[in-house]
Amino acid sequence: MSNDPSTTNQAKWADLLSGTNALLTIALTGGVALHAINIYIVTTILPSIVNDIGGLEYYAWNTTIFVATSIVGSTLSSKILNQLGPKFAYLTALFLFSLGSIWCAASPSMLTLLVGRALQGLGGGILFALSYALIRIVFTENLWSRAMGVVSGMWGIATLCGPAIGGIFAQGGHWRWAFWSLLPVAVFLTLIVINQLPKKTNQQPQTSKLPFLAITLLVASVLAISIGSLSQELIFNVVGLLVGITMLITIALIDGKQGKRLLPTGTYSFKNPLAIIYLTMSLLVGGMTTEIYVPYFLQTIHQFSPLSAGYLTAIMAAGWTIGALLSANKTGPLVLKILRLGPIIIFISLILLAILTPNTKLVDSILLFAIYLIAMMGVGLGIGICWPHLVLKVFNVAPNGEENLASSSIITVQLYATALSAALVGVVVNNSGLISPGGLAGAQQASIWLFALFAICPFFGALLIRKIQ
Repeated sequence: MSNDPSTTNQAKWADLLSGTNALLTIALTGGVALHAINIYIVTTILPSIVNDIGGLEYYAWNTTIFVATSIVGSTLSSKILNQLGPKFAYLTALFLFSLGSIWCAASPSMLTLLVGRALQGLGGGILFALSYALIRIVFTENLWSRAMGVVSGMWGIATLCGPAIGGIFAQGGHWRWAFWSLLPVAVFLTLIVINQLPKKTNQQPQTSKLPFLAITLLVASVLAISIGSLSQELIFNVVGLLVGITMLITIALIDGKQGKRLLPTGTYSFKNPLAIIYLTMSLLVGGMTTEIYVPYFLQTIHQFSPLSAGYLTAIMAAGWTIGALLSANKTGPLVLKILRLGPIIIFISLILLAILTPNTKLVDSILLFAIYLIAMMGVGLGIGICWPHLVLKVFNVAPNGEENLASSSIITVQLYATALSAALVGVVVNNSGLISPGGLAGAQQASIWLFALFAICPFFGALLIRKIQ
């Protein structure tokens, strides 16, 4: 692969989106899109599933189990890639995801469905991680940043497609077909992978033992925090958070023992740039996670329909896609300026949302509503312009022999940050008025606290990102 900077400057979108590279791009972006669209489809059809087969008490566990097994999949991906090679690793992930989808479609009860969700999460986590890891394997270095921009931009497309697909099947009373609809995409990707991905890589095999204890602790940490966040009692929220953090600290202490690594060497030391990059990523993800309650606020405070609220929320994800695509081809000193600008955009956007969201007159003013929409897009745009370059920096500073592990760890960190942030979002809104007093007044109070408190994430991200060179 070329390390010549001039080669990087000569890269064009046409180089990525034509010939064999176009098919490789479809394969990698398709894996992320399949995983992401599935998330939004299930979010949309879950009420219909509960109405049909019951299991309301397990509603939240659909997400918890899916995220937990996705983390397991992402942590296993580097080992699977080393053992099976790109082609068969990707095919294994597609098989697990497809099996989970079939299982969900045929489920007679919610408990049975949860098994399918676990399989979907496992396969999806591997797909998600491989899509990043394979970028540096199947593309020349001058295409890395553009490929990362396209791959990360798939989340925005998923946010637009997922609710529409799920909504069509849910409204027709055919939620099972939403799961079946994923299979043709999986088959299409399988055909491309069989014909385009290499069986082996030209790189030196990266041998490592699976860190089973660390993986178990990481999943248990997610479950502890998630379970704690479900309670309306602050004490249980805090206990769940403390248990989860304790497990995370334990992982840092044992990781790397006996040659078993969950995250690359140096991840737990702020003297290492990898630690700073991963923490910055986590903080930016934290700001983005506020989108979870945006549909609720729009419906409760501003009387939007569920469909309208869903698509207005998608503006955040659209901002991520736009930001990633606009930023991906930038090189040189401009990259550092972009990285420093991103968290500032997110911070300002969240503060504006804290001010504007509780205002019941928001929709009556064209100016205020326009500012609100810009702020919504700003949250996604800020993380979107940074993400491809943060991923590229992980590639560049990864320890020798741990490149695959560093690539898959991006997804592990992102998924864990999402799970942790989602739990904290729940704690904040539940204790700031959403439950008591509830209703309009409660939603207004909760929106102020949510956006204002989570603006702290990009604030610290802005300070931390200045250390990245």
